[in-house]
Amino acid sequence: MKKLGLIGFPLGHSFSKKYYLEKFDKEHITDVNYDLYSIADIQEFEKIFKDSDFYGVNVTIPHKINVLPYLQELSPEAQAIQAVNCIQIKHTASGPFLKGFNTDVFGFMESLKPLLDDHHKKALILGNGGAAKAVEYALNALDISYKVVSRSKTETNLTYSELDAHILNEYYIIINCSPVGTFPNLEDAPDIPYDHIGNKHLLYDLVYNPPETTFLKNGKNNGAKIKNGLEMLVLQAEKNWEIWNEL
Repeated sequence: MKKLGLIGFPLGHSFSKKYYLEKFDKEHITDVNYDLYSIADIQEFEKIFKDSDFYGVNVTIPHKINVLPYLQELSPEAQAIQAVNCIQIKHTASGPFLKGFNTDVFGFMESLKPLLDDHHKKALILGNGGAAKAVEYALNALDISYKVVSRSKTETNLTYSELDAHILNEYYIIINCSPVGTFPNLEDAPDIPYDHIGNKHLLYDLVYNPPETTFLKNGKNNGAKIKNGLEMLVLQAEKNWEIWNEL
């Protein structure tokens, strides 16, 4: 039995495990299993990738960066972002060969493309964590300029208090990469002036649970197009599967 899985710590509910096990059942794939591997110390990863039955893993917090020293190669987007969420494992005569990818980029970019109109030329990225790095890479690839919005002021970003009607009439894409609005604080939303959101705006929330965050509800109530992160996860998961099974 070939093995796939998710490494991270702590691991609770996993979209990945549910998704892949349902995929295996639906597509009658019987020679592969997908499981969760809760590892607090990244050094425990060595036991996993040295198991010759493993040919791929997903990576989540807190190991997306500290797994990098174990990898022999990075895809271009993983190299640029310096974070991976997908690792391909090939067992060779000289030992395991590990290549890291960041399929969040693919998932986000492909789910965003169908929503873009001609006036969607500039974006605001709310938050500056790891997820924001994947979004930045995708926006660069799509030739969409952007500004990061965070609580602390730097030379290049904006703060939430600086957002006003003028800025929101220039930046018609707003992407929430922060955890604001996730369970259990479902009523919370990023502190932006929603009164200046209109039907030219596109609001995208990387969160998918709940399906419609307060951030998205506020946008929809003002006529904006909205999108949650579920399709991004599905596209990313299928890209992982493609990577793991390429010859």
